[in-house]
Amino acid sequence: MEKELNLLDLRNDIDRIDNQIVELFKERLAIAKSVAEYKIANDMPVLDSARERSQLSRIAELSGAEYADDARVLYSTIFSLSRMRQHKLIDNCSAAHKTIENSLKTTPPMFPEDAPVACQGTEGAYSQLAALKLFKYPQIKFYRTFEDVFEAVEKGECKYGVLPLENSTAGSVEKIYDCMDKHEFFINRSVRLKVAHSLMACKGASLDNITDIYSHEQAINQCSDFLKTLKNVNIHPCANTAAAAKIAANDETGRSAALCSTECAKIYSLTVLKENVQNYGNNHTRFICISKDCEIYPGANKTSIMAVTENSPGSLFRLLSLFFALGINLSKLESRPIPDCDFEFMFYFDLEVSVYSESLLRLLDSIESTAARFRYLGSYSEMI
Repeated sequence: MEKELNLLDLRNDIDRIDNQIVELFKERLAIAKSVAEYKIANDMPVLDSARERSQLSRIAELSGAEYADDARVLYSTIFSLSRMRQHKLIDNCSAAHKTIENSLKTTPPMFPEDAPVACQGTEGAYSQLAALKLFKYPQIKFYRTFEDVFEAVEKGECKYGVLPLENSTAGSVEKIYDCMDKHEFFINRSVRLKVAHSLMACKGASLDNITDIYSHEQAINQCSDFLKTLKNVNIHPCANTAAAAKIAANDETGRSAALCSTECAKIYSLTVLKENVQNYGNNHTRFICISKDCEIYPGANKTSIMAVTENSPGSLFRLLSLFFALGINLSKLESRPIPDCDFEFMFYFDLEVSVYSESLLRLLDSIESTAARFRYLGSYSEMI
């Protein structure tokens, strides 16, 4: 007669097996240490991709068809942990690790209140409003394009730059991500700004007479539901919402309108034709503050990095497994194609982890040693 299944007995069996697995896992990591010592003596790299592929195939075959995929996931994580321990023994700390340690020593304890700040656009732009939230007394200098802002910071024309990174409804500002790969900078703070768009025109204009509406492409996307209700109206993307406000203000016929902030109404003497026309009431844009030098202020609990993985199966998974193994939350993953490189992508990661965490330093050391390309973009806190 078969023994009746008992949950307690089954759990006891699992505990017994787990005890064996833990002891074998410890033994495996101890051998990995010996492997690292051998690699040091023979000047060998930590990652042996061919060996890992071969091992994963062997383990999948041993596991059988039912458990092959599960075994690959498990052992990919084990391989990642083994590599991290080897890197810790073999490599000196990464450049990113050193940058963080140096910045924590040299950055002032308080974020500046008064500083030269570069913003894209013109008076009344949302970047200006974000700068006013970040700094108490910003000396704002406006630039024509996002790339101009990066260059102003890179060349030292302004100590800081404020740029929109993503919107809660329209998504990422792709031009910013494309610029990030071309310029040297660090993120030192971010801020979420509630964005409320209104339709505005010159004094005396009416909604019935509007034939052309101007705004930044992100604002147009954020107000798409409202714009669909308008008939026989042409939509024109332009550099930014403040530039759109200037166009509307200069059209004395009253046929041009702008999607922009109520701040623009005060600056350019516009009439509000319809308030809050964005698709969602909780419309927020996240702005980053960048600087030429790395500055890490107390309380930094977000870190941004970018990396290019090998163009091979499983390379991104191996990178992501590091976050899981170290218990680091990945709050954003963005990919952008690399120009002139077919099917290769730069990946941007936002991590939720304290800059004082040993896990963050271990992660950066491992990624810098294994990724085809890697950049540390900064550790910072975010204002809400």
